[in-house]
Amino acid sequence: VFSKLIRNSSSHAIAWLEEFLINFENTVIVVSHDRYFLNKVCTHTADIDYGKIQLYAGNYDFWYESSQLLVKQMKEANKKKEEKIKELQEFISRFSANASKSKQATSRKKALEKIELDTIKPSSRKYPYVDFRPEREIGNEVLTVENISKTIDGEKVLDRISFILGREDKVAFVGGNEFAKTVLFKILMGEMEPDEGSYKWGVTTSQAYFPKDSTKEFDNDLTITDWLTGYSPVKDVTYVRGFLGRMLFPGEDGVKKVRILSGGEKVRCLLSKMMICAPNVLILDEPTNHLDMESITALNNGLIKFPGVILFASHDHQFVETTANRIMEIMPGGTLIDKITTYDEYLESDEMARKRFVYTANKEDDEN
Repeated sequence: VFSKLIRNSSSHAIAWLEEFLINFENTVIVVSHDRYFLNKVCTHTADIDYGKIQLYAGNYDFWYESSQLLVKQMKEANKKKEEKIKELQEFISRFSANASKSKQATSRKKALEKIELDTIKPSSRKYPYVDFRPEREIGNEVLTVENISKTIDGEKVLDRISFILGREDKVAFVGGNEFAKTVLFKILMGEMEPDEGSYKWGVTTSQAYFPKDSTKEFDNDLTITDWLTGYSPVKDVTYVRGFLGRMLFPGEDGVKKVRILSGGEKVRCLLSKMMICAPNVLILDEPTNHLDMESITALNNGLIKFPGVILFASHDHQFVETTANRIMEIMPGGTLIDKITTYDEYLESDEMARKRFVYTANKEDDEN
């Protein structure tokens, strides 16, 4: 029995565990927010809603499609029943007083009484509304990075890293060198200075940053509404609460202190901040770590349709595969691999990448 065992685990460790569980010959019960993991490992899915469990034969995608299809079929069946009800009611209304049609009218009344509409109860699951709308369209010159190097505590974290971003790039930083990704993001956001090299943002760009560690952001006594108002270009409470409402913070939640929020609530606050700032470049460092399945799906969909540039790191395989069109991997020595491809294609075409993933997973397992 595993409960959210892969949360905050590296993609390498997750890949190793996937293969282990697939080959495990006995029963496994797992709770996870990683859709790719569930699709690859699970043969059955238990849907828990309103305190009731319904078992589906199939993986996560099969459950999702089946449950959506079931609701669709019930709605279509109800529509046909409503049309039949209307037809019977019209006949009864028209001919109930007609002696020659009275038997037919009575028969239709009985038929009408037998028709029952299916009760379609909305799911208790709630999806936030994630929609990043840039205030300004991004130009052709986005970001140029030239020979950036950084050494921390004697270790070479970044070694002469260079790349140029285009206006349609959605870049996923993958691999086991997670510290290097965070350092690079901090340098690009001006929170850390490189030892060597330079970077230049295009004049049309505006950036919003989702840090891996947001402790400082919430180390204050502000309410959620006051906190977000501080970042809003429109200092209107109703305007700000609209963004909070989209992220599942109803009116009464606006008076909560940000200091006491859960990990998932803090993530949703940070996403609200990024939306209200309306940037055309998003930098996200492990944004899915504290989110539930619904929020991950909403963020995933929001990034897919985002019309700007994205640089991000995530352990969620499906999140990376469906969002990124360019893959970068910072190697243990700080050098960079840069390929314009999807994540699955990157792993499939690069034998060494797959070997690195397996090696890192085994190394982590030995250390633990």
